[in-house]
Amino acid sequence: MAIRVYLDELLRERGMTAKELCAMVGITEANLSILLSGKARGVRFGTINRICYFLGCDVGDILKFDGKLEEDEG
Repeated sequence: MAIRVYLDELLRERGMTAKELCAMVGITEANLSILLSGKARGVRFGTINRICYFLGCDVGDILKFDGKLEEDEG
């Protein structure tokens, strides 16, 4: 995946669990797990907005482009 997710690192830095973040953001643990694993194919801006708000971070702290073009498989 050309977009890397660094949410685990932010949670560790903040001393917060994924379960606590789910409760604050209003998403299921299953959906957060998909995002944390880097397997998500998309994420709503509203979800990113709430994650950034509750973690006190910027979108660029969570998602980073690895410089490669991801080719669609299919």
